[in-house]
Amino acid sequence: MTTRTPITEEFGIHKEWFEQAKQQTLDTLPEFLRRLSQDYDHDYGTICHALGAAALAAAWAMNATEQGGITGFQSGAVMWDFIQEWTHRKDAPLQLVDYNDLLYPQYDHKFKAIPASAWKYAQEKAAENLKEGRGYPNVIEHWQSIVDGVVPFGLTVEA
Repeated sequence: MTTRTPITEEFGIHKEWFEQAKQQTLDTLPEFLRRLSQDYDHDYGTICHALGAAALAAAWAMNATEQGGITGFQSGAVMWDFIQEWTHRKDAPLQLVDYNDLLYPQYDHKFKAIPASAWKYAQEKAAENLKEGRGYPNVIEHWQSIVDGVVPFGLTVEA
């Protein structure tokens, strides 16, 4: 039986994993994954970091092959693939918010409105949720408000 080192996030070892992930190749990846999965007794948080480092290591290893060398734009597509597949949100409109944009006045629109597609999605999902009939009273009331056409949180809908 393998002895695993108990760790917590306070140890900070996960920060090293993310640096090591960037150096992985197809040859080194199996050992990296073995260490992450077998050398540590993970807690609730460290297992998340280990999974994240493993996913990044696989991406870096694949990118280090002869067909790799993707651009920043392509890496954004990889990120969205991962987010949608891992979180089971393939049908949901998603948005990544860069709050650094709060520093620049030309981005004020990003914090006031939602796309029409997101509004349509919210109304459809709220209607589905109401049909299921499960939820706390204040949540059900919120869903009904959305179905009734009230855009929440003071947002507007972009044309």
